Amino acid sequence: MKTSKAAGLVIATFVAVVSQSAWSQTQQAASAAAVEQGAPEGAESSAAIPSGRKADRALRRKVYAALGKDKAINAGNISVIAKNGAVTLSGTASDMAQIAKVEEIARAVPGVTSVTSKLTVKKSFGGM
Repeated sequence: MKTSKAAGLVIATFVAVVSQSAWSQTQQAASAAAVEQGAPEGAESSAAIPSGRKADRALRRKVYAALGKDKAINAGNISVIAKNGAVTLSGTASDMAQIAKVEEIARAVPGVTSVTSKLTVKKSFGGM
């Protein structure tokens, strides 16, 4: 009984050491690849180029910031969705000229590859 427990303990220790060693090697390989690509040592390869949700959020914030700089645009009624450089605008604007201006501003933001506008003109309560 004691022999089987000892053997199990030895096997478990061996598995733990081997898995730790394998993880360590892949981490070193990733760091070496990042250094070869020009990233500073210690930086991970995924940190060199933002991608995915993080990049989409950053682009969305850039578009909102650009819209916020134009005081004639009420950006509170405009929603921005970014995915892989493609920006979708939705919401309402006061007139067609403002919609065109919003699209123009969004296209000028670095990183935007395309703009889809789902903006509509807000109708006034007066009926005209």
